[in-house]
Amino acid sequence: MEKNRSILITGASGFVGSHLVEAALDAGMEVWAGVRVSSSRQWLQDNRINFLTLSLNDAGQLRQQLKAFAASHDGKGWDYVVHVAGATKAKSEADFMAANSEATSNFAEALTDLSMQPQRFVLMSSLSAAFTNTAYGRSKLCAEQRLAEMADKLDYVVLRPTGVYGPRERDYLLMAKSIRKHIDFSVGFKPQMITFIYVKDLCKAALLALTAGKRGAIYPLSDGSTYSSRDFSRLLQKEMGVKTVMHITAPLWVLKTVCAVSEWTAGITGRMSALNNDKYNILKQRDWRCDISDAERELGYKPDYDLAQGVAQTVSWYKEHKWI
Repeated sequence: MEKNRSILITGASGFVGSHLVEAALDAGMEVWAGVRVSSSRQWLQDNRINFLTLSLNDAGQLRQQLKAFAASHDGKGWDYVVHVAGATKAKSEADFMAANSEATSNFAEALTDLSMQPQRFVLMSSLSAAFTNTAYGRSKLCAEQRLAEMADKLDYVVLRPTGVYGPRERDYLLMAKSIRKHIDFSVGFKPQMITFIYVKDLCKAALLALTAGKRGAIYPLSDGSTYSSRDFSRLLQKEMGVKTVMHITAPLWVLKTVCAVSEWTAGITGRMSALNNDKYNILKQRDWRCDISDAERELGYKPDYDLAQGVAQTVSWYKEHKWI
């Protein structure tokens, strides 16, 4: 990777985006953080970061924002773009589609129509796109398909990471907090095979994809191993020094009922809920294995962290920042 190359990272204020900003800075790149007006900049404090407000769901305003940038930079855009922005939680499938598919389409079309195509456009998708039984997965797959329709105009690759964890991540934090209270709760009696990727390994893969990989290719990503549903909680327990834990396993119908009630309540209150029918379809999935051989061969990707190493780093960060 040549230093001083420019990169735009959308969704830069989020968990993955903020880590990718740091990785790009460490690689000596000129980093532009694409954010919303309302985005927190808590994890974007480095004074080398350049900021750009992007309205990804407003096609007209987005084009004006990109035009203004190009006008002040000799009519040019960026050498590379990594599109991380999107939604992992939403009230409806329409909201998922707007945040993950339509926003991606708006962005890619604006870049090509304005002749601001980067040398490589990397879409941060999800392994959920391979399982279309969820609204989230369908929205991610639709985003991928929108890019495929533009393959003659845009050099792109798609990354499909499995469960991403690490410092600043809040969903797995809930599990850590539960285990700290000596409770390990799981659902479904059928064995669940799970894969993970530490956030720094995902950032490593994203930077590799800027200059490697086949145009239009899709790369599933994990740490290369498969784990049981208990492995993550066992490692959390070890790193937090929790000696005894009560393991509670509930049947899937209990989860389905809780998710249905939670979604109904959210519909009345207007508040987004972490548990809903779409989340149920994700949690009931028993097999999250993926093959990373293409990423290893074509991107040169080799994970640096297995689950034990990644959990140790994550728990250490949670403790340091008093999240647990």
